[in-house]
Amino acid sequence: MSVVRVDAGAGRLSFGELDMPCTIGRGGSCAAADKREGDGCTPLGVWPIRGVLLRQGKVEAAGIRLPWRWVREGDGWSDDVADPAYNRPVHLPRAFSAEKLLRDDDAYDVIVVLGHNDAPPVPGRGSAIFFHLSEGRPTAGCVAVERADMLRLLPLLAPGDVEIV
Repeated sequence: MSVVRVDAGAGRLSFGELDMPCTIGRGGSCAAADKREGDGCTPLGVWPIRGVLLRQGKVEAAGIRLPWRWVREGDGWSDDVADPAYNRPVHLPRAFSAEKLLRDDDAYDVIVVLGHNDAPPVPGRGSAIFFHLSEGRPTAGCVAVERADMLRLLPLLAPGDVEIV
């Protein structure tokens, strides 16, 4: 097991010899037990890296060792506390609120899915906490890095790796 370390206070992410700037949630960081849907906080904890979602035509999948798949039209992630599929991938459109994974910006060209609040999900304790590409501003609670840094890091990650925030 290898560890991606996030120093939320310093805005740095490291993995082995790699060290890079990162951004976190607009609400700063918070204890995982205090995380609430929509608070903008990045939850502190040890999060298993579950897999990767990639936007076809925007990134290459060559060399990726984690489980991965292309994001498709209609892919979403439930963020509605009333949804039985809360904090799970869903198909859009749907009756409940969900984050669209094919975004107009480039932030979700690479989505590393983290195991925050997923075993099992507790409604309201935070959803869609990902590791993704930076858009030059704080996230809604995720950890984000620049594209070049993500593309250097991604082939180094393997099943069993974790992210510590």
